[in-house]
Amino acid sequence: MECGYYNRDLCHSCTAIEVAYGRQLERKQELVRGLVDPLGSPRWLAPVASAEAGFRNKAKMVVAGEVGAPTLGILDGTRGTDLRDCPLYPAPVTRALHALGEFISRVRLLPYDVAKRRGELKHVVVTGSPEGRLMVRFMLRSTRQLPKIRENMDLLHELVPAADVVSVNLQPEHKAVIEGPEEILLTERSELVMTVNGIGLRVRPRSFFQTNTAVTERLYAQVAEWVSAADPVSVWDLYCGVGGFALHVADPAREVVGTEISPEAVASARDTARAMGLPEAGPGSVRFLADDAAATPADLPGTPELAIVNPPRRGLDASLCAWLEGSAVGHAVYSSCNAKTLARDLRRMPSLRPVEARLLDMFPHTGHYEAAVLLRRG
Repeated sequence: MECGYYNRDLCHSCTAIEVAYGRQLERKQELVRGLVDPLGSPRWLAPVASAEAGFRNKAKMVVAGEVGAPTLGILDGTRGTDLRDCPLYPAPVTRALHALGEFISRVRLLPYDVAKRRGELKHVVVTGSPEGRLMVRFMLRSTRQLPKIRENMDLLHELVPAADVVSVNLQPEHKAVIEGPEEILLTERSELVMTVNGIGLRVRPRSFFQTNTAVTERLYAQVAEWVSAADPVSVWDLYCGVGGFALHVADPAREVVGTEISPEAVASARDTARAMGLPEAGPGSVRFLADDAAATPADLPGTPELAIVNPPRRGLDASLCAWLEGSAVGHAVYSSCNAKTLARDLRRMPSLRPVEARLLDMFPHTGHYEAAVLLRRG
């Protein structure tokens, strides 16, 4: 991928950009296989490649610069570097970033100055759906400039007509964490619909969603294929997020339960299930609970025939590994973004052997990836 920002020494976020993309995939496959194969030598399916550009559905841009002349991009020390034309983003997101820069200038929002610890607007986050619809979030230090955004919503919709969801997040603290605890919706709609394999997943401002929609489709489809072959009558989807795995494995003869610690994500998952006409109890049901994945076995009766786990980079809690190892779960699917913690957790669950696996490249030009592994007891 050619990137003018990289060539001009302005941004080095894509650490592997000089490596041919085919070789990038090979390196990631070698890394993951080196950690997983000693624990069971699963059959590896062909890696799922990504588009090399225009694949990221979410842009998280630091706002810097001056009133009337903001930059949207990253910080070089305390100085802003504008990256509105980053080739990682699809055209609808790129257009929105330029339009939001104009909006910020015309409304005269005050960029946050990291060195001086003053100012208001810290970040702008734009998420784009496959259909080109958008969710826009302004991260402010306080509510001082919230009225300026509220009073100019007509201008915002004129400049960014595809913005279905607009919100303000308050982050008063001076630290690297982008989000604060309070989200203020400025539009009637509260969810962006992300269509994945024909399923309209609802995503709220504070909900997690994978940043590469095309590869996410392949991930969900792969897991659905494995679950279909195992044909369980009950499935638990732990760390279910907005319900992607759970809703993809729904079946008239199956009961599916998804658990996620984020109430926002659970609300989104329930909205999608209702829109699909899925019952909340009995055969064919899909229901979602706001719960810590590690606590789910104690909070839910019975044991599923198959469990899906999709933890953050830190991997599974030791207690959940112990429960899975000692349970009657016949199959499990582990979706991981960190092969080191994946391998650690597989060592904790020796009765669940990896039988098939696949690398999915969510993050071209970096060392990051997603790996999915089918586990079978025995």
